[in-house]
Amino acid sequence: MKITHFTYLVRDYDEAIAWFTRALSFRLVEDRDLGGGKRWVLVEPNCGGVRLLLAKAATPEQVAHIGAQGGGRVFLFLQTEDFARDHAAFAAAGVHFLEPPRHEVYGTVAVFEDLYGNRWDLIEPGAM
Repeated sequence: MKITHFTYLVRDYDEAIAWFTRALSFRLVEDRDLGGGKRWVLVEPNCGGVRLLLAKAATPEQVAHIGAQGGGRVFLFLQTEDFARDHAAFAAAGVHFLEPPRHEVYGTVAVFEDLYGNRWDLIEPGAM
């Protein structure tokens, strides 16, 4: 078994698709109308991996969790084989980094926020 995708709460499908495909160079895998204002929208990193199912928040409780899916902690980890390249590209696309890149025993990393304020690590693993 493996995890193929997980739900990622959004305010609006199109703004989320635009941000992920523009700012992070994700690929739009599927965008299917399910009726009643619902869509099945999958995006993934350009080199594959676990997909995000963009789900429009439909209840007040869900809306309250947009941007807080990690409870204030880093929620997602985006691994790269070229940290400098991707950090520069993300910054040029307007991605908001919360810190400068730092070198840790596990690799080079910097925390950034997505369009809703969820925290991510951009990380290039080091040799351990």
